[in-house]
Amino acid sequence: MNNPARKSSEHVRTVAVIDVGTTSVRMAIAEIFPDGDVRLLESLSQAVTLGKDTFTRGEIARNTIEECVAALKAYRRKLNEYQITRAEDIRVVATSAVREATNRIMFADRMFVATGLSVETLDAAEVHRITFRGVQPMLKGQVDLFQSQSFVTEVGGGSTELLLLKQGDVAYSHGFRLGSLRLLESLSKYHFPREKRRQIMQTEILSQLEPLTELVESDNPTSMVAMGGDIRFAVAQLLKTTVGDDELVELPVSQLATFTDQILSMSDEALVSKYQLTFPEAETLGSALLINLTMAQLLGVDQILVSSVNLRDGLLNDMSKGPEWSEDFQQQIIRSAWELAKKYDVDDDHAHCVGDLARQLFRQLQAEHDLDSRYELLLYVAALLHETGAYINTSSIHKHSMYLIMNSSLFGLTSEDLTLVSLVARYHRRALPRSSHQQYASMDRYRRVAISKLAAILRLAIAMDASRTQRVKEIECTRTRNRLVISVPNIDDLSVEQIAMRRNRQFFESIFGLDVLLRTQVKELKIEPSAQL
Repeated sequence: MNNPARKSSEHVRTVAVIDVGTTSVRMAIAEIFPDGDVRLLESLSQAVTLGKDTFTRGEIARNTIEECVAALKAYRRKLNEYQITRAEDIRVVATSAVREATNRIMFADRMFVATGLSVETLDAAEVHRITFRGVQPMLKGQVDLFQSQSFVTEVGGGSTELLLLKQGDVAYSHGFRLGSLRLLESLSKYHFPREKRRQIMQTEILSQLEPLTELVESDNPTSMVAMGGDIRFAVAQLLKTTVGDDELVELPVSQLATFTDQILSMSDEALVSKYQLTFPEAETLGSALLINLTMAQLLGVDQILVSSVNLRDGLLNDMSKGPEWSEDFQQQIIRSAWELAKKYDVDDDHAHCVGDLARQLFRQLQAEHDLDSRYELLLYVAALLHETGAYINTSSIHKHSMYLIMNSSLFGLTSEDLTLVSLVARYHRRALPRSSHQQYASMDRYRRVAISKLAAILRLAIAMDASRTQRVKEIECTRTRNRLVISVPNIDDLSVEQIAMRRNRQFFESIFGLDVLLRTQVKELKIEPSAQL
């Protein structure tokens, strides 16, 4: 995070982000300058063990909810001191402990009634997007990391988040249901002797993280970039230094292994006394370090690169850059979609052609569909993936595509985005959307209409590559009264595409109220006058 010493106060925006986590509620207050730079003003943290309730009983207890209310009320008073009162200058998010609680809606309502703060529950995909946005500026300055496969990890109380970057691009993202507090609570019902505690924890961690080994390319240098307060604590104790902004500190895995054994051998009371930790911090420190250590060993690295970046940095970066998806971020989503398409043996040429045609239609029909640029990207992703279902069976390919997409992970897309993409792919052929289709009916009206608009456009794009030769590359749309004319330049015969268009155009015509006509547009040859003799 940038930390400018002095800058003009003109148009400086003071904002705050609050992270309602598994073991604590943290707040960061910062200034955002007109050029997008962020200067951190103050950080606050208050222990509230939401995860202890969620991971043992499935819901957040009333007294824990009131502890969270007290923390947010205290933060609200601090916000008033900074005169941060506008809703657009405050973002409150919650992660796995609230997301997995059966009473999460009631929890959010209670926070709003008591404090006026709206709590937004983040799914794993949104956490990955925000984490990437926070860590990306720092990684861009590390040439070695761009030349290797870099595993960016963060061990939280409820989950362990992982991003795999290749040449700076996201190749894989995943959230493991393995966190320092979750691990302890899952084992608490068993009465193991203390001397066996480490072995049992190690076995559980290995069972969860074993898929990591399949991601490592032996012929490519591997780096591990670790985030999180527990690993930074290890750096402070072992290397007698702190992890500053925009830097990575090398922590030898051998030293971490020795330190982890030492921490796990001590009681919570001893840790509190020796390191001046709170009891919640002491309780989860050993398990967090053991998860980090196990990941490093599975990845085969000798050094862990420790970063100071956290979720709040990503949230502040989000606020400074605005809600729009940058071109670079859109490319990350597209790369992730291509990886999924490759996994299911999609016809690359056809998918690429249909995707390009769908984009051209989206842009030229902006006045008709009135959707923002995010939907263009979602349409493009649906176009790339609409035939993934053929991997299962060519019969009912559209239904299989929906299932595969909905149950996959695409970096940068929330679960709601992924559902939308899967439904657009679902309706690329055959039956139209119906209220009896559960996923479609569960959407709000705006999203349902958006799905219909995008699926109708996708059907037209598919028809224009019915020959699967990719000969239709450019189109021009014109509207004449109640008719949409799609002209294709320099192709004499469009018989195959016109037959397919007659089958595919009904959905578009029913949604937009326009008749569709596909025709050729042969450029006239210019005949130069003969020279006068």
